[in-house]
Amino acid sequence: MRQYLELVDTVLSEGTYKPNRTGVDTISSFSEHYEVDLQDGYPLLTTKQMDGYRWNSMLHEVCWYLSGEEHIRDLREETKIWDAWADDEGRLDTAYGRFWRRFPIPEDDAQLEGESWPDETHQWVTEEADGRRTFDQLQYVIDTLSDSPNSRRLVVNAWHPANAAVSTLPPCHYSFVFNAQGDRLNCHLTQRSGDTALGIPFNIAAYALLTKVIAQQTGFKPGTFAHTVVDTHVYCGRGDRGEWYADNLETLQSRLNDVEDREDYLEVKSWLESAAPDEAEGDERLDHVPGLLEQLSREPLERPTLEVADVSIDELAYEDVELKNYESHEGIEFAVAE
Repeated sequence: MRQYLELVDTVLSEGTYKPNRTGVDTISSFSEHYEVDLQDGYPLLTTKQMDGYRWNSMLHEVCWYLSGEEHIRDLREETKIWDAWADDEGRLDTAYGRFWRRFPIPEDDAQLEGESWPDETHQWVTEEADGRRTFDQLQYVIDTLSDSPNSRRLVVNAWHPANAAVSTLPPCHYSFVFNAQGDRLNCHLTQRSGDTALGIPFNIAAYALLTKVIAQQTGFKPGTFAHTVVDTHVYCGRGDRGEWYADNLETLQSRLNDVEDREDYLEVKSWLESAAPDEAEGDERLDHVPGLLEQLSREPLERPTLEVADVSIDELAYEDVELKNYESHEGIEFAVAE
């Protein structure tokens, strides 16, 4: 996908060296934005392999979001993506889908004077087993699109400031907005932090799928997926390998600015791998720059298509989604910075 490759090139060519909480250094860029027309096909990356277990992992994760569960006991059977942040019983101290489908409403004695909150009889309010009330943001969007398609209030929020202050991993992709234009349904995602090599390809695939699902539920065609990432970063290694970029980023960016065609990225990759110190044992592939340079050298292939069964968000399952006509370049391995 051309927009993704442009994003990668921008971060590497214009970003700054930036250490972070993981201990794996980054090249980071502020407030990047791109848009994808979903009428041109499903935007699953073709410059690296994204089907197989990667597709399986993403699709089961989206179904988990839609379930509104706060634990990963079922998700663990299909992907290990959340294991590092869950306890032994599979519970998470934050969860995207929990807030999508079950955003907590303050108890009566916790509500500040003058605030408005729905009561237990409200259309999108559910009373939990322990008596607390929650609000189904995603069902609110679906019902409002059906009744008031021109609404500009179709916001779904996974960020609770008090939870984020103490959570092991607060949501990265934390807020999205649907907006109808004519017969097309658009989605804008805002993300506070984005791992360019590993996370953002999953985000593109997941929210393009979600947009198609919601559009299908409400009688629209999928429109544009727009994505704003506040801290867009590329992990560049730990220890000596990461610190090498602090002293050599300007040289790397000078070489990138001289690139004239895709094959030139391979020359930059060759120079980097000969000039930078080796990654320490156990840290292999924490430097994502070489793999992304490899992707930049590849020509994107035709986008695949996606078919989704006409079922509700409560019923959507892995078997209801079919990826068709997907072809890609070979896979590239990147290690996760936890």
